[in-house]
Amino acid sequence: MAIQTVISEHIEITPGVCGGKPRIAGHRIKVQDVVIWHERMGMSPDEIVYHYPSITLADVYAALAYYHDHIQEIRQQIDEGEAFARELQAKTPSILQQKLRNRNVTNDSISFG
Repeated sequence: MAIQTVISEHIEITPGVCGGKPRIAGHRIKVQDVVIWHERMGMSPDEIVYHYPSITLADVYAALAYYHDHIQEIRQQIDEGEAFARELQAKTPSILQQKLRNRNVTNDSISFG
C-alpha cells in the first residue's frame, strides 16, 4: 500500500483535465507522454527532467511505475492518440506541404531547351 501512496503523490487523474488521462500531479504532462519520451524517443529520466524542469525525477519514475502497473491501458491510450493524429492529418493536410508539392509540380513541368 505504501508504493501506491507514493505513486498517488505524483500521479493524478482528474475528469476534464487532459482528457481524464493519468498525468503528473499539478501538471498537464500525461503518463503516456513520459512513456513516449522514454521508450520511443530513447530519453533517460534525467533527460526528461532536463527538457521539462518543472517536473522532478521522482515524477518521471512514478509515471513509469504507473505505466508498468497499467501497461495495457496506457498503450491503448497511446495507440488511440496516434490513430487520431493520423485521421486528423488525413482530413486536414498541411498547407505548407500542399504548396511545396504544387511548387515541385510546376518546376517539373518547365522545360528548358
